[in-house]
Amino acid sequence: MPRSSSLIARVAGAAAGVVLAAATALVAALPAQAASLTPVTGFGSNPGNLAMYAYRPDGLPAGAPAVVLLHGCVQNASTYVANSGWQKYADQWKFTLIAPQQPSGNNANSCFNWFETGDTARGQGEALSIKQMVDYAKNTYGTDGARVYVSGLSAGGAMSATMLATYPDVFAAGSIIAGIPYRCATSMVNAFSCMNPGVNKTPAQWGDLVRNAYSGYTGKRPRVAIWHGTSDTTVATANAVESRDQWTNVLGVSATPTSTSTLPAGTSLEVYGSDQVRLYRVSGMGHGTPVDPGSGTDQCGTAGAYFLDTICSTYRDAVFFGLGGGGSSPSPTPTATASPKPTASPTPTPTSAPVCVTASNYGHVVAGRAYQSGGYAYALGSGQRMGLYNTFYTSTLKQTGPAYWVIGC
Repeated sequence: MPRSSSLIARVAGAAAGVVLAAATALVAALPAQAASLTPVTGFGSNPGNLAMYAYRPDGLPAGAPAVVLLHGCVQNASTYVANSGWQKYADQWKFTLIAPQQPSGNNANSCFNWFETGDTARGQGEALSIKQMVDYAKNTYGTDGARVYVSGLSAGGAMSATMLATYPDVFAAGSIIAGIPYRCATSMVNAFSCMNPGVNKTPAQWGDLVRNAYSGYTGKRPRVAIWHGTSDTTVATANAVESRDQWTNVLGVSATPTSTSTLPAGTSLEVYGSDQVRLYRVSGMGHGTPVDPGSGTDQCGTAGAYFLDTICSTYRDAVFFGLGGGGSSPSPTPTATASPKPTASPTPTPTSAPVCVTASNYGHVVAGRAYQSGGYAYALGSGQRMGLYNTFYTSTLKQTGPAYWVIGC
């Protein structure tokens, strides 16, 4: 596909994924380990001319999950793996990391070409190259094809949206960090307005763009987490709302959150549907991947340019994907451990006056409206997952029958 280096330089430098300071300044030293990020060749026809890197932790079991990580502009695969914190959880919870890398020959600032139609269509260009990397992992590493996920920053976040749209049959869930709705731009020229101030479309219009990416697809759609700093002036915060509208429409859930929570570092979390879509807004954060250096379970990453010391988004995404504790399925059927699971009928019996209660997930469990298992809270009766079992997550539950609660009101 022809590429104009002068136009690419304009978009990449001012904005098209616009992210990011010199990669050499971002790489942080990691503790010595036997496993390392390794280049992979011969993974497919590679029409997008991308490079592939893989990280496979020591002791990786057969049938392990995989996460595809898409770097931002002026970054590379090793930068993003090292600084984002994903290696920590790959080591702890045993999953493969697949890290595509954009060469400067494709884009002057090494941005994924999220604004080129030939690179964002199913079966073509960079999107197909990334999909071939997943196929290679499944065929060569024995990766579980039902547990493949994708996450990316800025240009990589926009390409993450591309992969979720074009290959819903490949990815179980994904994360879009400081990104842009799928097919907001169809050329380098209109990429600028997508980034800032953003483009306003109806949820149905955004949803149609995704549905048309794989026309006729009727299978299960991937779940989506969206992250955005409220002070991001590179990719306007309006993109977070437009992305929310796109994916709630595609997944057929209301754009009104079923629960809201307050998390560390001034972060708010809105959950849509039964946790099909999440929107994280990090107060005061600019353009970058949220990290929180430290040794705590929910701490990760190395702070630097475009890796911003706020909250560990990687931990939240890994748990959202179902990778915590050994890689459970994205939507596990909970089995109670600390509190016995109720034996209520799977079909709720309506009550004459539904009761709605908003409280922390810890409060719901203490009051008997929910139970906890594996660090999560689940609504009593319906078994709907409410989020992490702690005092920070707040949910609204409605009683629809005896000992039967559902999310929302």
